[in-house]
Amino acid sequence: MTELLTAAQMRAIEAAAIASGAVTGLELMERAGAGVVQAIFEEWPELRATSHRAVVLCGPGNNGGDGFVVARLLKDWGWEVEVFLYGSPEGMPPDARVNYERWLGMGEVTPFVAETVSKLFQISKRSGQTVWIDAILGIGLTRDLDPNLGALIRYADCAAMYSEPTGKVVAVDIPTGIDSDSGDIRFKWGRPRWAEGPAPVGALHDCGDMFFPMYVDLAVTFHRPKLGFYLSGNDGRMRKVMVVDIELPNPKTDWPSDAVVVLEKTPRSIQKYSRDNKFSHGHALILSGPPGHGGAARLSARGALRIGAGLVTVGCPPDALPENAARLDAIMLNTVADAAGLAMVVQDDRINALCIGPGLGLDARAARLVAVALEGSRAFARPTGTAVGRAEARLLRHLVLDADALTLLSRDHALFALLHEKCILTPHAGEFARLFPDLAAKLDAPATKGPAYSKVDATRDAAARAGCTVLFKGPDTVIAGPDGRCAINSAAYDRAAPWLATAGSGDVLAGFITGLL
Repeated sequence: MTELLTAAQMRAIEAAAIASGAVTGLELMERAGAGVVQAIFEEWPELRATSHRAVVLCGPGNNGGDGFVVARLLKDWGWEVEVFLYGSPEGMPPDARVNYERWLGMGEVTPFVAETVSKLFQISKRSGQTVWIDAILGIGLTRDLDPNLGALIRYADCAAMYSEPTGKVVAVDIPTGIDSDSGDIRFKWGRPRWAEGPAPVGALHDCGDMFFPMYVDLAVTFHRPKLGFYLSGNDGRMRKVMVVDIELPNPKTDWPSDAVVVLEKTPRSIQKYSRDNKFSHGHALILSGPPGHGGAARLSARGALRIGAGLVTVGCPPDALPENAARLDAIMLNTVADAAGLAMVVQDDRINALCIGPGLGLDARAARLVAVALEGSRAFARPTGTAVGRAEARLLRHLVLDADALTLLSRDHALFALLHEKCILTPHAGEFARLFPDLAAKLDAPATKGPAYSKVDATRDAAARAGCTVLFKGPDTVIAGPDGRCAINSAAYDRAAPWLATAGSGDVLAGFITGLL
């Protein structure tokens, strides 16, 4: 489990370290630059052996200062280094300005403007390996970037792509244009200011009005990974992330629980012990829809059984019993014709987890089933913070609401009001928008200043409103509790799982959750 930081948290950690006198800003910048160089050599060991070429794109802030350190260290290693600066050195922070001056003692700085784009393409045509380094803004991005910078970065991306061999691209902290809190791309659409005339000399084509961050082979970040690396708004612009320890003193922070986001990577241990039996591991009830619509519930039931539930029962209408019986082994069946039937079934207090929604339908019967499920599970709920013993804990009935149940909740405020702390909602983006249209609109709205409203923010707000856990599905699944605790389970980088984009994967997930509960 890894703690993920916002840009504000990272700045606060650095500021506290500097204020304590344990380290200076200049020392941190030196460590960051050295960490980037070491990461390059670790990722591509062949680059360590001989000299190569680097193009370092620096910005006017501390990220640019890190870039000047990288340029100096690679120059010391014997590399040919070209440095470009976006913006003016006069406005640089003191530490960045020091490293700018140090570089001037070793080499030139070319302004990163339209008139110098041709030089990027000239470099790209030279033989030998070129490493392109984006040190323009990093996590310092707080607003949309204008089309001028967007066009320049697009030209740099093209130059790196058309290098022979294809250039390796490294971002210092995070690629310029990606918001480190949300993962969103923050370029403002529009034509660059020189668009009235021809494209800059040497450019392969006019870049139009679509701007994106550079595709980077490696993003080297410091101290802790940032939220934006694991939220999917970045459109897969980073192929790999490496975290460098810059030896911040007392790195452990004591953020309140509603300020901490963790990255879940290693599954926690799920064990059964030698004296256990099936009744030791709970009884899950999965509600099913009418004949011809039971496949989703059967997938959920198999998921609950496979992940370790002691007993699993599918509750379905009487005319769906033959279909389900023909398709299920080791999973029991019970007749649930209507809401009254469900009320009778759930009187069995050994049923301690219930999944409702997959293949349920959207008719009046389905709505009444959701109401009974919510009311029945609510009777088992305990106030937050109430201590329970091990035996009693098994009786706390959890309710997983997925698929059709979420749509029914979105249509009926009275149903939504029945949600409680033992419920888990598992919406994908479309279902989230139906349940929380204002939060979805805020999430989709382009950010114009400050930290962007992220999927983490939206999921936390949804959980607080619903009073229960919300699992917002996607390649960047975010899970939040009503108390603000939050985790990201991200299918990114070496954990990418595009094959899960298929019918039924959400039903299996709902079954897994029910089985674990």
